[in-house]
Amino acid sequence: MKGPLFYSKILLFGEYGIIKDSKGLSIPYNFYNGALKMDDNLSEITKKSNESLRSFANYLENLSKEEPELVTFDLETLKEDVSNGMYFDSSIPQGYGVGSSGALVAAIYDKYATDKITVLENLTREKLLRLKMIFGKMESFFHGKSSGLDPLNSYLSLPILINSQDNIESTSIPSQNTDGKGAVFLLDSGSTGETAPMVQLFMEKMKQEGFRSMLKNQFIKHTDACVEDFVNGNVKSLFGNLKQLSNVVLDNFKPMIPSKFHQLWRQGIETNEYYLKLCGSGGGGYILGFTEDIDKARTALKDYNLEVVYNF
Repeated sequence: MKGPLFYSKILLFGEYGIIKDSKGLSIPYNFYNGALKMDDNLSEITKKSNESLRSFANYLENLSKEEPELVTFDLETLKEDVSNGMYFDSSIPQGYGVGSSGALVAAIYDKYATDKITVLENLTREKLLRLKMIFGKMESFFHGKSSGLDPLNSYLSLPILINSQDNIESTSIPSQNTDGKGAVFLLDSGSTGETAPMVQLFMEKMKQEGFRSMLKNQFIKHTDACVEDFVNGNVKSLFGNLKQLSNVVLDNFKPMIPSKFHQLWRQGIETNEYYLKLCGSGGGGYILGFTEDIDKARTALKDYNLEVVYNF
């Protein structure tokens, strides 16, 4: 048995903000993917995945009982497959903010959900929101509260535009200019990040009046502007807004940025050679970078491994 491939994702804009109704833009990232596989002779790694699937199956059984009107699964087949050595074979790094649990959730829903919403039908806003809700419930098994966006992105393999929490749509983004010097890239921080503690930290900060007002008047304002610019292909305006956003994040989200990157982050803003932002919840994993000149950015960041994900 080998299931279909599900891809990783990158939330270009909207980390933390979408919790408070900012816009967001998430794109599939085909460089990493995962699929369900079967093996009766499991290695250490695949055994771990198989055990995790066993607990996940129990969790889904409870979910089916608690909310049968939302989602039900063919639990008999799922449990049988797990006991026959099913695991999730994935190249998606965990704790890197590119949706490793999202791809797994999408794969399980695709194979075992009964009465599932398929990618081929006309995906109305209601259907997208329903899928997002189902995926949010499923993914919260892995890291506390989940928006369901990562699995949705992985399941549909389409860019998703988040207008607000209850208004999402699949969208198209300007096609890449493969000869362009401008680029979106991933910078490997060299350490993994845990989503739950970072989100908890954010919720703590939200108790402060000053932080709440910064989020609304600066962070969300610049995030929304970046999303609009990116979707509409306004590159010049995009970089102006990115610089502001990068600055706001450095000033207000320091604990989410690994400390050895504080100086590098500042350097980008001062030289305009690149702008960095969080990729997912931060704390480690990947950092997202945007540059108008990828050669300059590579030189400035020569000690780091850059992976280009989109060219302007």
